[in-house]
Amino acid sequence: MDTRALFKLSYGLYIVTSKIADRYNGQIANTVFQISGTPNTIAVSINKNNLTNEFIRESKLFVVSVLSQESPLSLIGHFGFKSGRDIDKLAGVKYEITENGIPYITQTTLSYMEARVFQEVDAGTHTIFIGELIGAEIFGEGIPMTYDYYHKLKSGIISSTSAGVAEPVIEEVNKTDKYECNVCGYIYDPIEGDPDAGIAAGTAFDDLPADWVCPVCGAGKDKFSKV
Repeated sequence: MDTRALFKLSYGLYIVTSKIADRYNGQIANTVFQISGTPNTIAVSINKNNLTNEFIRESKLFVVSVLSQESPLSLIGHFGFKSGRDIDKLAGVKYEITENGIPYITQTTLSYMEARVFQEVDAGTHTIFIGELIGAEIFGEGIPMTYDYYHKLKSGIISSTSAGVAEPVIEEVNKTDKYECNVCGYIYDPIEGDPDAGIAAGTAFDDLPADWVCPVCGAGKDKFSKV
């Protein structure tokens, strides 16, 4: 059996948020889908070990924020590789609150949907939460982020400067070496640098500051290997 067939399924990439009392939490999820149109119901699958699972089970509410293709890897890494048990996941992130008190992300997102859970399905390692839509809003037009696009962007297959911006040419061969994060698989490409962290295009990996970290998961330079 070739389980790579699963890679051909189409997924989006979303930030799912919820709350307990006055605490907020959220995480990246790629399994969000519509169940029906009358009434409007959606479902999300969340790992039982994740804090967001606990928040949804307690509050019976969740919000799905739809990421755009313009979303930076740092935002995805913040919600995907860090735990709400260790940090405040909403700190430093632009968000608003629904009438029911659930946060939704307004930073590089296209829309949000809020749902009230009416059924939980035990799926082994995950819980599938099915909810009726009780709120939704569109922020603007754009292309939704897909799981496939994210992986290609993270791996350097798609350039973050590909939207009509010419990439600089690096003459020195030794400055073109790419390095891969051993934790999350992010590829540092010196041709692009890391603009979000103030690293200019053309900066070789060896020339990165000692305190530079992976923009996706926050791992240090010592966790990278040359590709």
